Amino acid sequence: MWRVLCQRSKQLKVQFSSRRLQQAVVETPHVKHIPSRPPALNTSNPKTDRTVGKWFLGCGGMVFVAVGLGGVTRLTESGLSMVTWKLMGEHKPRNQEEWIKEFEKYQQYPEFKMKNAHITLEEFKFIYMMEYIHRMWGRAIGAFFLVPAAYFWKKGYFCAKTKKMVLVLGTLIGLQGLMGWYMVKSGLENRFDNPNDVPRVSQYRLASHLAAAFVLYSLFLSNALTKLIPGDKVVAIGKRALNIKSLSHLTKGMVFLTAISGAFVAGLDAGLVYNSFPKMGDNWIPDDILQFKPLHKNITENPTTVQFNHRILGISTVSLISALWILTRRQQLPKRARWAINAAMVMAWTQATLGVTTLLNYVPVPLATAHQSGSLLLLSFAVWVSHELRFLKYLPK
Repeated sequence: MWRVLCQRSKQLKVQFSSRRLQQAVVETPHVKHIPSRPPALNTSNPKTDRTVGKWFLGCGGMVFVAVGLGGVTRLTESGLSMVTWKLMGEHKPRNQEEWIKEFEKYQQYPEFKMKNAHITLEEFKFIYMMEYIHRMWGRAIGAFFLVPAAYFWKKGYFCAKTKKMVLVLGTLIGLQGLMGWYMVKSGLENRFDNPNDVPRVSQYRLASHLAAAFVLYSLFLSNALTKLIPGDKVVAIGKRALNIKSLSHLTKGMVFLTAISGAFVAGLDAGLVYNSFPKMGDNWIPDDILQFKPLHKNITENPTTVQFNHRILGISTVSLISALWILTRRQQLPKRARWAINAAMVMAWTQATLGVTTLLNYVPVPLATAHQSGSLLLLSFAVWVSHELRFLKYLPK
């Protein structure tokens, strides 16, 4: 009996203390409700990713057109027609008097004095408009990038990683414009003392300008593919087949390096020497390939050596892409990866054919423009291949 009473007493104490605790919690003014963690801001979602991806793709397309316009500007020798540069754009002449003033400005610089002293005002108008279109298209890229970027940033379309990439891309666009003027300025300087000199922009600055454009385009394209085509899930492959991922990255690098070597060919007009293939004249290796002293100057300043290097790099690039295509014939790859590799293979041989045809025909403007644009198209397919193969992984059995 005593034991039952003790147990009942303990139960009453527990109930009483529990009620007092509940009352104290309710009546205490300092206790606040702790809300659940809010959803993370600026996280990716499929709907906004597709919008951002299309915008990246549009920006990349505009850069692609800019590279083509730059090639036409160089091939028509129009790049030095505009002798001033303004951040927000130059004032295009609107009447005959303003055109004469611009022509008079051009006449003060080496290209007119040493090369184009015979051109008329109408001919000057043509080369001026070619350069003007190229510059204004570059500014249009800046506007097409900045306005949507500000809107998407404000609306929270960008995740943290995308924000960093947008800042990088915006910086590269600004630097590309400055590099373009830095390149043009090298052709306006009074550094052509020899009567045999041909006023032209520095091949080093031309290569830097083109390389920056290729990097900018590649970043736009790769980010667009990441947003629009997230890629298949991890695909298990054999250990030997894993080497194709490394080969795809090597191929992408070789395409880029070959294109930059082409900028040196363009800057030195090296396509106008040894217009034969596969030999250079009567020899496989020309006699004047190491004519300059010191020897290292031949790599970037001797037109013969520059063309020879471009040939070797081009052949190596086509060989690498062909090897990648052959090695993947019997591999179980995702369908899109197979399409990308086939596209790269076709474009590599098309680009090689364009290059040889351009050389044999003494660099006509249409073929040369197609060849330069083809290099960017080949880089596009190489980036696509790399994107599709990134999910391949060796999973031991």
